[in-house]
Amino acid sequence: MASKKYILLAGLAALLTQGLQAQENNSGMYRGGGYDFADTSLIPTKRMPQQRDFLNSQYDFPAKPRNQWEIGLSAGPLFVSGDVRSKNVFTAKNALNTLGWGLHVRKAWGYVISTRLQFIHGSASGFNYQGSEGYYGHTANPWFKAGYWNQDVYYNYKTTVSDLSLQMIAALNNLKFHRARNKMSLYALAGLGGMLYNTTVDMKDASNNNYNFSTISNPGQGNNIYDNRKDINKQLKNLFDGDYETPAERHNNRKWVGDNTLRPTATAGLGLQFRLGRRLSLGVETRWIYTNDDLIDGQMWQERPTSNNGTIVSSQMTRDFDNVNYSSISLNVHLGGKSVDPLWWMNPLDYGYNEMKRPKGATGSKCDNDADGDGISDCFDRCPNTPGGVSVDSHGCPFDTDGDGVADYKDKQLITPTECQPVDADGVGKCPDPECCKNVGSGPVGCANIPNGSIAFTAGSAKLSSSAMNQLNNLAGSMRSNPNCKAVIIGNGSGSKIEQQRSWDRVNSVINYMVDKQGIDRERFIFQYGNSGDANSVDYRAASSGEEGPSNTPPPFPNLRRD
Repeated sequence: MASKKYILLAGLAALLTQGLQAQENNSGMYRGGGYDFADTSLIPTKRMPQQRDFLNSQYDFPAKPRNQWEIGLSAGPLFVSGDVRSKNVFTAKNALNTLGWGLHVRKAWGYVISTRLQFIHGSASGFNYQGSEGYYGHTANPWFKAGYWNQDVYYNYKTTVSDLSLQMIAALNNLKFHRARNKMSLYALAGLGGMLYNTTVDMKDASNNNYNFSTISNPGQGNNIYDNRKDINKQLKNLFDGDYETPAERHNNRKWVGDNTLRPTATAGLGLQFRLGRRLSLGVETRWIYTNDDLIDGQMWQERPTSNNGTIVSSQMTRDFDNVNYSSISLNVHLGGKSVDPLWWMNPLDYGYNEMKRPKGATGSKCDNDADGDGISDCFDRCPNTPGGVSVDSHGCPFDTDGDGVADYKDKQLITPTECQPVDADGVGKCPDPECCKNVGSGPVGCANIPNGSIAFTAGSAKLSSSAMNQLNNLAGSMRSNPNCKAVIIGNGSGSKIEQQRSWDRVNSVINYMVDKQGIDRERFIFQYGNSGDANSVDYRAASSGEEGPSNTPPPFPNLRRD
């Protein structure tokens, strides 16, 4: 039964693969793929700072877009792997005894990992073609209670299962170097959950009498039960009435929900999904549910043949745990407006390939342009306005040998010790006289109206509070009244790499607010970070007469960004 099931599923998967490949080749539905990485409508608010830095060439990676949810309905055979063989007695009452159905919700958290909440419900049944007599010494067994004496009986069961589990799913094939998009998604899953089951046994005939199993003959090969199992199975199907009227053996020390036994479960499985369109997909999956329970099929003991030809010579008993298998086909719907496809369908290499493949001179391709002529393509240039003739690093930014925030071509003190930083606009440190750090000089005439101030941030965050925005609104008003004045935005925090990066993030947040929300030209700001002041604050002041500095500075440690 199990081998036929897997052959059927494999054949269906091959047929679907061929059909969808023909659909793609004919219609081109899934060619190209990807999405517009500059479309900010796809980016949630909490990830907009990263997207803004990406669009301003200050960060290499675009923010993760919203992606659709998946809701799916599945159906397929349900089997119990235990002491009693899983098979169905086909009668009008129980024609669907080995079928189950399921409902799930799935969400991707990245291009590989997603989570799924799934509920399944169904029934499984089965019986043995081998006679059993182990119930003699097991008084809790229903066959013993029913008064079957001195004869072999044929164990059978029907169990109804309801299972709820939370699963982690890993997409195994969506990183593609030579295709833009998946047509088929291969995945593995694992999870935890809980299962309710209720098992009953068919041991009475239509007249409520015990079955007469002595009518089951074993023709042909003498006592070789294995060779004659088809004949025995047929006789048993004709004998059983399919009315599972007797409760199976149960655990007296387990938690109960009505007539059901409640068990914690672990689950694992493999699946394939096939795209039918942007909103639809078809899935084929097999999933195993592990219960640490041996009574799902109603029998705690299993008798095994002891001779080479399969004949039971004596009753030897072994104990093992029962597991449930659910093999299914599902129809899945993808939901969500202003969202890209579920990320397990998308190729994370899309952005790089789409930028690099554009022909030279193509309209809108940043990768074909180098506006400042520094040898670094605009799509990778973090400092897009570098003056001509200035040496730059691999990010297109002027070299800053001593890391004081002033590029070498402006730095009048090329090597400034760390303890002498921060530096002035010429890159000159404050050593040996620290008192000079307090003398920032006076601003040009008319700039006295631009106030000095300090903006407080919550520890570990670069998000502007409402009070901070009010301060910056006042600063913006002063700068509009003094259009020839610049402001210096100074980030504090120099004790570690994380502090320096967070200092940069906060200055960047302040300047972005002034540019995006208040409409102040970015070139009117001087970007400084890594000062030795209060690590949870950013200071601002009017620029001194003749004071210059960059309005954009590459982040010192972008991989340590913490928001």
